[in-house]
Parts: sequence; C-alpha cells; structure tokens
Amino acid sequence: MGRIFGIRRALRIDRGAPDVDRSVDEELAFHFDMTVRDLMANGMTPEDARVEAERRFGDVQGARERIAAIDRTRIGRERRAASLDALWQDIRYAARGLWKKPAFTAAVVGTLALGIGANAAMFSVVDQLLFRPPPLMRNAAATHRVYFMQTFRDKESASASLGYARYTDIVSSTRSFARTAGFAGRKMAVGTGDAAREMQVAVVSASYFEFFDAPPALGRYFVAAEDVPTAPTPVAVLSAALWRTQYGARRDVLGQQLQIGPVVYTIIGVAAPGFVGVSAIEPPVAFIPITRHGSAQGATLNFTDGTWNTTYQWTWMRMIVERKPGVSVEAASADLSSAFRRSYQAQIDKGSKIPPAALVHPRAIAASILSERGPNPSSLSKVATWVSGVAFIVLLIACANVANLLLGRALRRRREIAVRLALGVGRGRLLSQLLTESVLLAVLGGVAGIVVAQWGGAALRAAFADGAAVSGVAGDGRTLLFVGAAALLAGLTTGLAPLAQTWRTDVTGGLRAGAREGTYQHSTLRFALLVMQGALSVVLLVGAGLFVRSLHNVRSLRLGYDVQPVVIAEMNMRGVKLDSVSTIALRHRLLEEAKAIPGVENAALRNTIPFWSTWSGALFVTGIDSVSALGEFDLNAVSTEYFATSGTRILRGRGISDLDTEHAPGAMVVSESMAKRLWPTGNALGQCVRVSADTMPCSYVVGVSENVRSNELSDNPEYYYFLSAAQFHPDVGGLSVRVRGDGAGHADEIRRRLQRLMPGASYVTVTPFADVIGHEMSSWKLGATMFVTFGALALTLAAIGLYSVIAYNVAQRTHELGVRIALGAQLRDIVRLVVREGLLVGVVGVALGGLLALLAARWVKPLLFNESPRDPAVYAIVIIVLLGAALSASLIPALRASKVDPNVALRSD
Repeated sequence: MGRIFGIRRALRIDRGAPDVDRSVDEELAFHFDMTVRDLMANGMTPEDARVEAERRFGDVQGARERIAAIDRTRIGRERRAASLDALWQDIRYAARGLWKKPAFTAAVVGTLALGIGANAAMFSVVDQLLFRPPPLMRNAAATHRVYFMQTFRDKESASASLGYARYTDIVSSTRSFARTAGFAGRKMAVGTGDAAREMQVAVVSASYFEFFDAPPALGRYFVAAEDVPTAPTPVAVLSAALWRTQYGARRDVLGQQLQIGPVVYTIIGVAAPGFVGVSAIEPPVAFIPITRHGSAQGATLNFTDGTWNTTYQWTWMRMIVERKPGVSVEAASADLSSAFRRSYQAQIDKGSKIPPAALVHPRAIAASILSERGPNPSSLSKVATWVSGVAFIVLLIACANVANLLLGRALRRRREIAVRLALGVGRGRLLSQLLTESVLLAVLGGVAGIVVAQWGGAALRAAFADGAAVSGVAGDGRTLLFVGAAALLAGLTTGLAPLAQTWRTDVTGGLRAGAREGTYQHSTLRFALLVMQGALSVVLLVGAGLFVRSLHNVRSLRLGYDVQPVVIAEMNMRGVKLDSVSTIALRHRLLEEAKAIPGVENAALRNTIPFWSTWSGALFVTGIDSVSALGEFDLNAVSTEYFATSGTRILRGRGISDLDTEHAPGAMVVSESMAKRLWPTGNALGQCVRVSADTMPCSYVVGVSENVRSNELSDNPEYYYFLSAAQFHPDVGGLSVRVRGDGAGHADEIRRRLQRLMPGASYVTVTPFADVIGHEMSSWKLGATMFVTFGALALTLAAIGLYSVIAYNVAQRTHELGVRIALGAQLRDIVRLVVREGLLVGVVGVALGGLLALLAARWVKPLLFNESPRDPAVYAIVIIVLLGAALSASLIPALRASKVDPNVALRSD
C-alpha cells in the first residue's frame, strides 16, 4: 500500500481526469511499478527501491505533461483527419446524389444563383456608395468631410461648399487635425483642337496627397510651394489611366505641356494606379493645384487680382480633415464649429450682407468621408438602400423555394432514410450528410451567382454610379466575401427544413411505407414556405407599382417648358479674352447660325438653364417691405423667340419681343405663381419692379407665363421671371435650340456647326435638355426599374415554387385521386380540388403581403412622387397578378391530375 501511495502521490493520478491524462498516468505508474519490482529483486528494500525509482524517473510531472501533450496532438490530428474524411465522404455522397438528379440540381442552383447574384450585384453598388472607404486612403476611420450647418426659418440646412477664404480661416483656427485639404471636381476641357474632350479633373491642395498611401507611379506630386494663392504654379499630375490611354505609358511625358481649361500646365508626375481621390464615382483624369484653378476661374468671374481667395461669396470647393490621435469626432466638430463662427463673423466684418450669427446659429460637423452618407444623403443613395432590401427579399424567396424543393426531396427519401437508420446509421451522421448537400448546392449557386452578378452588376453600376472606378464583381474581394457568406447562409437556411423532417423520421412507419412510399402527407412547413414566398412577392410588386406610378406622375408633370425637342448650347471661352461688345456679337452670330441648321425650328439666347444654373437678385416692389422675405425669385434673361423655343406658354399679356431693346423701358415676364405672390389682389400687368437695387429704373411686367420649375420637381410653387437679354447682361449665357423630333439626334450636328464660329481654343458644348431633366428623374426611374425587375423575378420564383410543390403533391396523391375517380368524382371536381390548394396559398399570401406592405408604407412614402403608398389601385392590380400567377401555377398540375387512370393508380398499391 505504501508503494502504491507513493506512485499516486508522484503521478497525481485522478480517476476523473480526461482519457489522455489518465492513460498517461496509468502507463507511467506501470513502468514505475516494474522498476521498483526489479530493484527489489536485486535486494533493495521496498522503501529504498521506491526512492531509487523516483530518482531514476526524475521530473515525473514534466514527463507526464510532455507525453500527454504528444498524445493530445496525435489524437487531435486523428480526429481532424477522421472529420475531414467524413466530410469528404459526405461531399462525394452528396455530389453523386445530385449528379443523378440533374433537373433537380439545375433548378436549385439556378434559383440560388438568381437570389445570390442579385444581392451580390447590389452589394457591390451599395458598398461603394455607403461603406467602402476611398481607395488607398491612409486613415479612413479618422478622415471626414466638413459640413457647414445653418438654421433658416427653423429649418437647419447643411452644405459642404465653402470658399478659399473660409478654408484658410478653418485651417488656421483649428487644432484638432493632423491634416487638412481642399478639393473640388470639375468637368474641364483637356487637350487642344479636335482632341479636346471634357473630362473630370481634380482640383486639389498640395496637402490632399498626404491623405493617401499612393506614391506616384512616375515623377512627383506638386508641393505647398507650388500651391500658393499669390503665385500658383501651373503644374499637373496625370492619372495612371490617362497616362496609359493617351500617352502610351511613356516615361518622357514628364515636362510636356497639357492644356486643361484655359491654362496650359506642365506635367510633373503620374498618380499611382487606382488612385482616384475621395470619390471613385467620378475618377479624375488629372490633378491640378487648387490655387492655380481658383486664380484662373476667379478671373472669369470678374474677381480682380488678389480677391478671389479673400472673398466669402464664391463657394466652390470642399474640405476634408483627419483627426489627430485621441481626438473624438465630437471634439473635432466642436473645434470646427468654433472656427466657423469666427470665420462667419469675419465675413460680416468685411461688409457681407448676411444674417447675424445669432439668427442662423452657424456650426460645422466632421461627417463621413463618403458624401452619400453625409447630412444630405441623395435620393439615389436612399433608393439604393431600398433596392438592397428588395434584393434581400428576392434571396429569401429563393431560399424558401429551395427549402421547399429540398423538403420534397427529403419526403421522397424517407424510406431510404428509415432503412439507413434501421441499419444503425446515427441521426447525426444523416443530418450531416443532408446539411452537406444543401451547402454544396448553395456553393454551386454562389459560383453561378457570381456569373449573374458580373453580368447584371455592370448594368447596376451604370445606373447608380456610372463611370465608377471599380472592378467587376469577380475581381472584388469584398464582394466575393459577401457572396461566400450569402451562399453559406443560404445553404444553412435551406437545409433546416429537410433536417427537421429527417430528425422526426419514424423508422417503423418509414419501413412500412413500402410501395406506398409516395402516399401524400400534408406538410404545414411547405405550406408556410409557399405563403412566405407569396407574401414577399406582394411586397415587391406593391413597391414596383408605387414607383411606376411615381415615375408616371413625375413624367406627366408640366414643368413650364418642353424637354425632348430642346438642346442647350454653352460657350466655353477657355481663356480667350473678348470684350463685352465682341461677346455679344459672338452670341448673335451663334444664334443666327443655329437658326440656319436644317431641322432647327427655333433658337433663342438665354442666361440660365432650369435644374442646371440659377440666377437670383434683389427685387423691389412698391408696397412690399421685403420681397426677399417672401421667398426665392429666380430669373432668366432671354431673347425674342425664347418662349417659342422652350414651349413656355404665355397666359396673359406678351412675351419678350423685339421691342425690348437695350434703350427701351425694361420688360419683365413673371410666372403665374410669382404674380399671385406679389400682387394677390391686383393685376400684375404694368406693375413696376426694380431689379438688383431700389435705385434702378422700373422693369414693367408685360406678361404672365405658366409656372416654371427650375430647382425641384414638386408641386410647391417656384417664383420665376424673365427679362430681356438685350437689357440684362447681354454678354452672359448660351443658346436654347428647338429641333424637329428628339433633341439628342441633332446635338452633334449643332455642335459641329456652332464650333466653326468659336475663336481660338474656345469651344461649344451641346447637351440634350432631356439629359438635364432626366438626371432629376433618375431616382424614380431607377426605383421603378429595380422594383419591377426584382418584383418580376420574385413573382417568377414564387410561381415556380408553387407549381413545383403542387405538381409534387399531385404525383404523391396519385393513389388517392385514382380512388376518387373510381368512386365517381368528376374531372371538374379533381381540377377544383387541386386548384383550390394553389389559390389558398395565393389568398393567404396576398393577405399577409398586403399587411406587410401597409406597415412599410410610411417609410417608402418619402421616395414617392405625388403617390399614396396605400394606393388601392396598385394593391388591386397586385392582388389580381398574384392570384393569376397562383391559378396558372395550379392549373397545369390540376389538368394532369384529372387525367389519372384509376386502374393504374389502384394497381400501384
């Protein structure tokens, strides 16, 4: 007993220890006993033998731990090998089973491919708009756009625009930032002669490049010494894409000259491949100093030398900042707000006529670097978010469809499963095989989904972010990771239904099924999955109907002018200096040339373009203390034929005519909403309005036009008026041209004809007016297109799922139907029996889906245009469509059921 106690004390054997530890302890105890026995056989006393054995064994505990570690490693390796071997067997077993059922496999993989592909394509868009940091940015988490907030009439507005003077105030007054930079994006003519093309150019401060880990591919970036307001240097850095496409990636590009806008720049470097700055939506072709562009552009805006960078009125750039380590977003915003308030007061001290700070409560915030997540998210980003939810619903419908197919497959295999259970196969092993099968199908669906996303993603990116500098889905690691996660989730989700069915399998009942294996059994789970598909389809179809109605409403809205037959021509002087008289003469030559072009019906001069450019000035009307307090009044200075060119109707009086010359009394045409606002109880015709200053001569109202929408598509009245182009800044603006047919088809010819008259490096751009207005309608058009596409896809999947389930049920009920026919059931009774099942699914799905759509109404309402989210007509159409789809999906199996031969059905028992 003493010897055994010594061994136990040395080895600390614990009968409750893990198997490995207990096995090691027993083995060491055996060798210890044998050593003690040998020593005692050589004449030692038991105590001396034990002491000598302990000495020989040395650190027993250390040896024990080393041996146990070796055993645990071996056992873990064997278990992993066994698990991998079992997994490989499951994969091979699943692959063989799916290979034997090609139609089933193709249906499941195709269904999952549509659901996963739609989500992958939308993820690639939404990720770029709302989540993906700008490429190559060093510290995106600490980098922010700066927004300036002001309160007006109890409504706070946010703007990211600021002037260079404000920018320098903020830079000099803040202490929370490691880096600051200014930037702007501009469409500018790049190149000369016929090779000149308008392209996106990044106008940036020298500090801008410090925000990115993007060393130049060639040459260098410009530095602070070249970006000084008083002496800016005309240097440029090309994008890697422009360097490759236009310069053949030649290294001798450095030192060459390139005209961008009115300035000739010296190329000093090529940016890193993939470097696009803060936005991949509009990748620039070149980077130029912000001070060089500001100086050149300021000169065209009549800022005298040295004032463009000290004025607060010209807001044309943006600002980004990077927080210092340890500075919170709240502290950074507080620092920005303090600097903004000081800058605001400095603006007042310089004589700017702006409201006092106590009235507008100016403050600034450090917001997301992604503009679509800023305080003013665009309607495009809102629609993208909604469409992402729609794509997810499509995936849910696809998963429900696949789950139904897998559940039907499990029901057909219940005798096979019962036999395997009876032979001793564990339920856990069976569940593993079924889960492996569903995951394998999902992986195949994910691979096919990548193909779908690669094909459909290009169309989505063109719709949401045309020109974005992003790779396709197949080359995007983040999207591929999303596809993998979606496929795994789909595989696990769709496998739950067959797993539950297998877990409940009754071995005795399954073995007794025999030839009656196919006997029909009602499945509540399958019914619930079908109802879910129908309900989700109703939600998508209601959304599609609402967006289609919204798009119809916005297209039917009278804007106050025609769109399709009109093109707009703009002059870009590109540094060509003309005095006022020469500019006026050039505008009139262009006007006469435009009228002479075949296919042109009318042409006119104008200053501004609705939804593109606006011009507002102070107005003074007798009897009204402050006209500006009544709202915003926008103007357009036009020539005689403008109203015939634009299609704007004159309701009373006349339009601008040849009588309204430079020295004639001032003439004004006001919109109907403006007339009602300024003279609610009187006649607007003949009223005197002084423009710009109360000391100016009267401009007399000679006509009232229909209402014109120039800033937003809504029913809210906008105040708009027209002056004579001969009387108000006759040297400013371009042309509006009306053609026969569609304006887009004549744009190129008009541009070529007008370009012949442009002096020097100046040029003309001609844009179909429909392109300008189309951008304003893009969110409704996009929403309607996406909802209709995904809604149709969802309805198709739901109909296919319903058809497959009913067809399966009919096949399973062959014996029952044969008995019914043998007992005298009429064919119409059999058809009614089957169709009733499909219509029941449709009715329950419509009821549940309609309820879900009504609950979501208040969230979708802001995205609609003059459309109620509870429009009964839309709901009625959706109900008819879904019930029609349910009827169609049920009818074919019903007709097949009516042809069952009772003799064949009864002999199958």
